Amino acid sequence: MTNPHPPFLHALGDGVYAIDTGFHRDHFDAAYLVVHEGRAAFIDTGTDFAVPRHLAALQALGLAPEAVDWVIPTHVHLDHAGGVGGLMQHLPAARVLVHPRGARHMADPSALWAGATAVYGEAEMLASYGRIVPVAADRLIESFDEMTVTLGGRPLRLIDSPGHARHHHCIWDERTRGWFTGDTFGLSYREFDSPQGAWVMPSCTPVQFEPAALAATLDRLMAAKPQCMYLTHYGRVQGLQRLEAQFREQLAQMVALGEALRGADQRHEQLKRGLLDIHRRSLQAHGCTLPPEQTDALLALDVELNAQGMGVWLDRPARG
Repeated sequence: MTNPHPPFLHALGDGVYAIDTGFHRDHFDAAYLVVHEGRAAFIDTGTDFAVPRHLAALQALGLAPEAVDWVIPTHVHLDHAGGVGGLMQHLPAARVLVHPRGARHMADPSALWAGATAVYGEAEMLASYGRIVPVAADRLIESFDEMTVTLGGRPLRLIDSPGHARHHHCIWDERTRGWFTGDTFGLSYREFDSPQGAWVMPSCTPVQFEPAALAATLDRLMAAKPQCMYLTHYGRVQGLQRLEAQFREQLAQMVALGEALRGADQRHEQLKRGLLDIHRRSLQAHGCTLPPEQTDALLALDVELNAQGMGVWLDRPARG
């Protein structure tokens, strides 16, 4: 039997589909399409280069663009929201539901582009992210903590979820008892799966990492007794008590590392080495059997970005 879906579209059950956006590599960056009673919502979009995949996913599922009610970026980092404006040009009935701290960046993405360019460089931005299209202000709705919207009668509840970014919200789907977590529940690459299941690592990419807020957000996520998490990087994960413990242990070690290196010389390189060591030890305990050079290569980008994010956190004045 042939698979009726494109290879980048994966049915997860109960009307939830993962779309591999193709950003960087396969199984690195996911967007989600939730379908209920003929209505649809995208949660995260990837970059503008992913827009053709989203439109193809709708077509494969027999849905017209007019069936999409919501486009919901978990936060406005470009690997999650860079394609929102371009996708909205094809969705005449949709509205963008965005955290209030991110709404202005959807209406005018120039500052977002400039900030990301400072991290990645102009050439990488053009090659990896393409364009960023503004969203008309009258198509933007700002979320608030404990807000609920409906999709064909299916409730989707949003909570403010700082820690990775202050412009982050997570979305609760009661039907699957799952959270769409963006980067709040960390990163889980399928290459690191072992007989124990998935492995996660915290993400603290620039520029708003706040470990205490992240731990508090994790408390709220787990208080709902979820059965799964839908991660942008990458896919649905289960076995959440084990993953929570894995996440918290690494987060505590990352904070201790940062505090120990706060005033160190060549701090960035020391942070990178320390982070890599933390994640290697966690993977070893997880039963990962990949060769060390493959493990290091898969972690390299996140170690670099997390070290940058930790540097910003360490240099930030204490908040009253």
